Amino acid sequence: MNIGIPVEMSGDNRLALTPESVAILKETGNNIFVESKAGEKIHFFDEKFEKAGAKIVFSHEEVFGRANLLVKAEKLAEEEADLIQEEQIIMAFHHLAVCSPSMIQKLIEKKVTIIGYELIEDEEGNLPVLYPTSEIAGQMSIQIAAEYLKIIRGGRGIVLGGIPGVPPAVIVIIGAGTVGRNACMAALGAGAQVIVLDKDIEKLREIERLFQKRAITSIANKKSIERAISLADVVIGAVLIKGEKSPHVITKQMLKKMKKGSLIIDLSIDQGGCVETSRPTTPQSPVYKVHGITHYCIPNIPSCVGWTGTLALDNVLYPYVELLSELGLEKALQKSYALRKGVYIYRGIPIHPVLKNVFGYAVKNIESLL
Repeated sequence: MNIGIPVEMSGDNRLALTPESVAILKETGNNIFVESKAGEKIHFFDEKFEKAGAKIVFSHEEVFGRANLLVKAEKLAEEEADLIQEEQIIMAFHHLAVCSPSMIQKLIEKKVTIIGYELIEDEEGNLPVLYPTSEIAGQMSIQIAAEYLKIIRGGRGIVLGGIPGVPPAVIVIIGAGTVGRNACMAALGAGAQVIVLDKDIEKLREIERLFQKRAITSIANKKSIERAISLADVVIGAVLIKGEKSPHVITKQMLKKMKKGSLIIDLSIDQGGCVETSRPTTPQSPVYKVHGITHYCIPNIPSCVGWTGTLALDNVLYPYVELLSELGLEKALQKSYALRKGVYIYRGIPIHPVLKNVFGYAVKNIESLL
């Protein structure tokens, strides 16, 4: 199989595969095409990929043009739509729920197969490729909080853990999944006071068990969220509905009850954001203010630690790439339940319900097509 690793046009610093994985794929008879400087920011230089057996190509068009299987970290950029090849397989964090209708139409017309890392799910209901990314995002959120509570960053001037005689920061985490648990762990480790809200009582029980009741837990509803954020120095939005657009659990009106100079970190921004006033920001301009509340809304926060993010992604993604390269698309999907669950579009045929719910396409069951 011809496997392509392009530069991420969004500026995401991660790669989907490391030189070590490329070397193994090469040994098993695959051709790997890596766009020049794709890994430069994380010190995976072209020479490392060449030594692993990859061919370095010097244009975005060429890496798209040569690949049967394209492995990315970030979703396709709009300007990449015309580079997509007929019947190509494209793996990435696609988040199609917040994709443009024109891009969806192009993917269908080109009869591509779109596999979203965020959808790959094992038979126990775990999300193995998304999991380490969520771990990084949760832990990073507390580092970000510490920075943006500083006065020079427009914050309230608070030390997360406080000191004797001075109370710690109050961090409210909405969502007790993988992101929320890791944010809770890091926040408690920093000495902050932590409140975690979720609709799922079992997830809240897990938070209490893991952290020995050091975090306050509450069922999430409009009133409890409104009350909690009014106390918060930092609010972390960690709401995930697999494959779907995130609901707005914090409204514009609720925002007015927050303390001036407090901080919102919307980790759901990849899927549209869970705060009504959120909009995607960039590493160059990461924050903005609404009603005196700082909003930090960078999609794919793990990109900020691209070396760790790349190794974490490669660890869990490689087995699926290997399976596709060995068996081909149909047989790999037949063999792997998890990979089948990751399919948004199969050879131009809409599969995932989000394509019906958001874009109005008729969808089919992947099982009936294999």
